[in-house]
Amino acid sequence: MQTLDRTDRLMLAVAAVLTVAAGLTHFVHANAILAFAVSAAAIAVLAALVGRAVDQLSERLNPGATGVLQSALGNLPELFIALFALRAGLIDVATSAVIGSILANILLVLGLAFIVGGLKHGTQKFSAPPARLLVTLMLLSVGVLLLPSLTSALHTPAASHEVGLSRIAAVVLLVVFAASIPATLRAAAPASTGTGTGTSEVVSDAEPARWSLALSVGVLAATGLLAAVVSDWFVDALQPAIITLHMSQTFAGLVVVAIAGNAVENVVGLRLARQDKLDYALSVIVNSPVQIALVLAPALVLLSPLVGGVAFTLVFAPLLMASVFIGMLVVTVIVLDGESTWLEGVALVGLYVVIATSFWWG
Repeated sequence: MQTLDRTDRLMLAVAAVLTVAAGLTHFVHANAILAFAVSAAAIAVLAALVGRAVDQLSERLNPGATGVLQSALGNLPELFIALFALRAGLIDVATSAVIGSILANILLVLGLAFIVGGLKHGTQKFSAPPARLLVTLMLLSVGVLLLPSLTSALHTPAASHEVGLSRIAAVVLLVVFAASIPATLRAAAPASTGTGTGTSEVVSDAEPARWSLALSVGVLAATGLLAAVVSDWFVDALQPAIITLHMSQTFAGLVVVAIAGNAVENVVGLRLARQDKLDYALSVIVNSPVQIALVLAPALVLLSPLVGGVAFTLVFAPLLMASVFIGMLVVTVIVLDGESTWLEGVALVGLYVVIATSFWWG
C-alpha cells in the first residue's frame, strides 16, 4: 500500500511551505534573523522527512542496517552546511559543527531518549554487544580524529604538516568505516531477549510499512536534494544572524548548526525510545557520531579544496577536544551495562548544557 496518511501529508506540506519561504527570504534579502530561522526550520523538517522515509525502510531491515542508513542520510544536511560554511570562510563554524554534532548526539539526543523512554517504561534494557561495538568504534574514530589536534597543541614536528596529516587520517578513517559496515550489520542482526531488545520482537511490534520501496527511496532523494539547496541559504543567513545575536561562530557551529542538522536523530531516536525500541534508538543515535567521525569529518578534509574557501583540517581548539573526550567517557560508562534510566538521561543533557554554555562567548 502506497498511500500517505494524514501525518505524512502534513509533513510534506510543511516542508514545501518552509522550503519556499526559505527561498523567498533568501532571494528578497529579508531580515537576517527571519531568513536564518526559516531556513533552519526547513532543514529540520526536511531531515524529519528523511527519518519518516527511513522508518518505512526499517521494516525491511535489522536495527544495525537501519542505524547505518538513518545516520548516513541524516548527516547529509550537516555535510552540506559545513561545506558551504567553509566556502564562505566560516572555518570556526565548520570545525565546531563537527564536534558539536558528535556532542549533540551522544549527550543531548541520547540523554533525551533515555529520559523519554525511562519516564514511560522505567529502566530500559538493550542488547549490550552492539552498543559496545558502536561505542568502541566511536572511541577509536574520535581518537584518530583528535590526533592532529594533539600534534598542534603539543608543538610536535608534525604540527607544521597538519594538512598532510589530516588527509592521511581522513583516508584511514574512511577505510575503517568501510571495514566496519559488515561488522555493524552482523552485530545487530540476532534477536535477543528482554524488553525492546530483540530484532524480531521490535519488528513484530512495529507498524507495517505502508510505503513502497520506490516511494521511500524517492522521498529520500527529493529531501536530500532540497536539504542541500536550503543548507546553502542557511549558511548565507548564518553570518548576519551571528552578528545580530552577538553569539560566537564557535557556538553557532557547536549548538545551532549541530541541532538543526541532527533533527533526524532527535525525531527518530526519541520516538523509538518512547516505543521501548531502545536497540533501534541506540543504533540510530550512536551511529550518527560514529559516521561523523569516520565519514563526515574525513569528507570535509578531502572535499574542502574542491569547494573553494578555507581548507578543512582535523585541528580543533583544546576546549573542543576536552569536551568531546569527556562526553565519550561518560557515555561509554553509561552504555556498557546494557541498561538506561531517565536519571542517566538527565545527567547527559545537563553535561551538554554546561558544555554548550561555555562556548557562547567563543
